[in-house]
Amino acid sequence: MIQQCGLLGEKLSHSFSPQIHAELSGYEYRLFEKKPEELEDFLRHGDFNGLNVTIPYKKAVIPFCANLSETARLTGSVNTIIRHPDGSLYGYNTDFFGFGYLLEKAGVHPGQGKILVLGSGGSSMTVQAVLRDRGAKEIIVVSRTGADNYENLEKHCDAKGLINTTPVGMYPNNGVSPITDLGIFSGCKGVVDLIYNPGRTELMALAEESGIPAFNGLTMLAAQAKKSAELFTNTDIPNEEIERITAKIAGLSQNIVLIGMPGCGKTSTGTILAKKLKREFVDTDASIEKKAGKSIPRIFAEDGEDAFRSLECYALQTVCKESGLVIATGGGVVTRPENRRVIRQNSVVIFLDRDISQLPTAGRPLSRRDGIESLAATRLPLYRQWSDHIVKVHGIKETAADIIKIIIPGAAHKHHSSSNIL
Repeated sequence: MIQQCGLLGEKLSHSFSPQIHAELSGYEYRLFEKKPEELEDFLRHGDFNGLNVTIPYKKAVIPFCANLSETARLTGSVNTIIRHPDGSLYGYNTDFFGFGYLLEKAGVHPGQGKILVLGSGGSSMTVQAVLRDRGAKEIIVVSRTGADNYENLEKHCDAKGLINTTPVGMYPNNGVSPITDLGIFSGCKGVVDLIYNPGRTELMALAEESGIPAFNGLTMLAAQAKKSAELFTNTDIPNEEIERITAKIAGLSQNIVLIGMPGCGKTSTGTILAKKLKREFVDTDASIEKKAGKSIPRIFAEDGEDAFRSLECYALQTVCKESGLVIATGGGVVTRPENRRVIRQNSVVIFLDRDISQLPTAGRPLSRRDGIESLAATRLPLYRQWSDHIVKVHGIKETAADIIKIIIPGAAHKHHSSSNIL
């Protein structure tokens, strides 16, 4: 059994791989961040017996492998390496299994029409190989400078599916997408983004707003890790472990974002919730006050509501890209439509629904100025629309307990039907 394993890449600080492999077996699993000029020395002399390989080295490691598996040769990409007793390296591609497993779980059927693959790197080669293996009739690879590029996508407006293999939109560069207009793909039936952090990329958000089912790459990550762990340990691991680990990692990595009317109990509930779940708690209003150096009533009085909303957007963009937090937002977060994508990118969103007759107004500028009833008429429909779950407020501890009942089973997102996709 291999005892010294890890992940090789250039930037790895927010990888989920250590947590996933900790669930699979008892071997040591480390992160090996290496610059390109360090790659050769590490592969020849590094302290490892087994490796996973990620961006940008899936092709670069091939010359150092004495042997390649069939799928590694087929894809021209290596994401798993085993060091043999004689010191030689054997390259595998477990992403082939992982992506195939993701397609099955997403209900994707590549044979039903043209598929656009965004990116031409190592992951793209694997995706193309799997699509061909699954009967894809037409695969178009989109790159920045090739014949099929981001400037002439209208040529492929008949595409039935999009698969992103680029790192565009990956943490910490959240909020960007390789494609900004999905409207041209009127017949698109599914989007798959291999990125898994954030859980809902900008591309996925655009797809969902267009009514297109979208899936991230966490299932693929867990599936290829399972296949890698089998190679590391020379044992068989049941596929059921993929589902268990995917649900667990998704639940742990998602933020819990609380939205609702001013005074509904977001801060008090969030504080208790974070304590019970052993998570960090962030109050965006407190973050705004700290950055501005003055209270929210003073910001409204001296700078105006627009200035406050700009500070709020910045605070949300900063905190919501992180993972595993409990976040209390201001009551007016829903007044800026662009905030919806920000708070939903890596979070399960809970609307705390408290009877408006019980809402306080002291220290709340808009509640006093506009009146609770007027604010409620505008905001309540938005809270419901933006949320994944609605929780009635009936005591702080009781409300926190109700949220935990939702979170723990892993039912954190509303899932689209996956039938008849692509």
